[in-house]
Amino acid sequence: MIALLPTAKRPVEFVGTARRALNAMPDEVKSVFGYAIFQAELGEKHPDAKPLKGFGGAGVLEVVDDYQGDAYRAVYTVKFAGVVYVLHVFQKKSKKGAKTEQRDINTIKARLKIAEQHYAEHYQRKETA
Repeated sequence: MIALLPTAKRPVEFVGTARRALNAMPDEVKSVFGYAIFQAELGEKHPDAKPLKGFGGAGVLEVVDDYQGDAYRAVYTVKFAGVVYVLHVFQKKSKKGAKTEQRDINTIKARLKIAEQHYAEHYQRKETA
């Protein structure tokens, strides 16, 4: 019997250094994040994906993976119709609990603006008068 694998329906866009950062992660972490992004491509949600606080709802999601005592995070958005934008992938350096450092929040906010502009220029349907 031949099993058909699901095919992605949404393109994935990496913003800034997100692709390079993902490729630099340990293989086990890449596997978790890659699967989460693939599920977003299919229009589904990874079981560990949670809305990132401070971004107004479930449009910006974060997946956290702990590997060998280190915490890694991938942040992506599905708020734009038909496109997944990977905004930031990083190793959490702060020892202050689960809170995301302000510099990482600033990076995510800046990249979300870039994603909005990219979406408007490349994906959003232009209305004709």
